[in-house]
Amino acid sequence: MKAVLVRLAGAVGVMWAAATASWLALLVAPGDVTTILLGDGADTPEIRAAIAREWGLDQPEIVQYLSYLARLLQGDLGRSYTLQQGVGDLLAGQLGPTVELMLAATATGIVLALLLAVATAGRGRWLRGAVSGVQLAWVSVPPFLVGILLLFVFSFTLGWFPVSGARDTSALVLPALTLGLPIAGSLGQVLREGLERAQEQPFAVTARARGLTESALVVRHTLRHASLPAVTLAGMLTGSLLSGAIITESLYGRPGLGQLTLTAVTGQDLPVMMAIVILAAALYVLISTVLDLLYRVIDPRLRSA
Repeated sequence: MKAVLVRLAGAVGVMWAAATASWLALLVAPGDVTTILLGDGADTPEIRAAIAREWGLDQPEIVQYLSYLARLLQGDLGRSYTLQQGVGDLLAGQLGPTVELMLAATATGIVLALLLAVATAGRGRWLRGAVSGVQLAWVSVPPFLVGILLLFVFSFTLGWFPVSGARDTSALVLPALTLGLPIAGSLGQVLREGLERAQEQPFAVTARARGLTESALVVRHTLRHASLPAVTLAGMLTGSLLSGAIITESLYGRPGLGQLTLTAVTGQDLPVMMAIVILAAALYVLISTVLDLLYRVIDPRLRSA
């Protein structure tokens, strides 16, 4: 019970910090909110005063902050300045494609990392060096450049996949590879090093002496021992996918939070940007909780810790 309470308190603290940081960013952001709300309409002192009353901008800052927190507790993320719609409705309409892309990219990265780690762990030096070089390139090259190269080869040259849109599963392949290759590069190296360390442990020597094949040893024993640091890294990399999705969705012309974020930034739609910050914090809390559960599944010793 104590561990559960500590986890809940931490989650609440993270969400409160994200909400407060986003509100402070709104407070210190350059420009006048009233001017943004006016747009191209008539600009008179009376209209400005009416807008300030409608949006609560005429109240003291501490009152605005407390009112903002109260609305968040009720699930109200505010209203878009430019689109004049509820921010919650806007996020709900664009969240699905982004989650689909993030899950596909995570699965792609994990599968590639597992295959490369198992295939190269304990193998010849030249093979490990070649694969490490490829993985380093995946991590080092910016995602937008990877996306451009994939589009040039597989869409414009070979014509295997559509250039843009999200009309079917084939349109998800290249965006998932664009986001998944950096995950595979980092995760694969950590997994390979963990497997090689585990293969030198006494339990591995005993298993080989009993006649266990190398493949069975990896599947039954060493892969689990190598998974703990890899799971931690996978969670950290998955949390960064939301920012990477913004660039990737724009590059491939996919719907999702990326397009919505760019529209909000260019239009100075601060409530939308604040809601996306809070959503990113919620994603971090969710991933941390899932990782905490996975640790106990992978290593039974942690269940009694």
